[in-house]
Amino acid sequence: MHNDVSLQDQFAARSICYGCGPANEQGLRIKSFPFEEGLVCHIQPDMKYQAFKGFLYGGLIGCILDCHCNWTAAWHLMQRNGMNAPPCTVTAQYTVKFLRPTPSGTNLTVKASVVNSSERKAEVQGELFAGDELCATCDAVFVAVKEGHPAYHRW
Repeated sequence: MHNDVSLQDQFAARSICYGCGPANEQGLRIKSFPFEEGLVCHIQPDMKYQAFKGFLYGGLIGCILDCHCNWTAAWHLMQRNGMNAPPCTVTAQYTVKFLRPTPSGTNLTVKASVVNSSERKAEVQGELFAGDELCATCDAVFVAVKEGHPAYHRW
């Protein structure tokens, strides 16, 4: 199940999030698509995001994993709860493990899936690959926010 329109473009066209907001012209504009048991994203970050020659800096890797895993949680909660659109979810916690330096100037693949959930919360595991090499993993928790939270209806 993979169509040509990302979840971000379909459900959050006005989002200004730096990592995944389609409306942020200076942002990364990651695109997440349903794939197997979760979501997949392909991105080739600009060379300006290097920590040292030929390799990405960790903050950018964290940003990519955070946004993609957040969308994985929102997509899962939407399906779990029979909703027509994903709930607005925010990061409650995330941990990134850097397994090896991530090369810059190459296409990255990010995969994420929900490992546990309740009505408003999802625990997600994510993986970031450069080619076949697993470079970083992420364990994260996301929560759907209610009216009154600053992020409520941000998309």
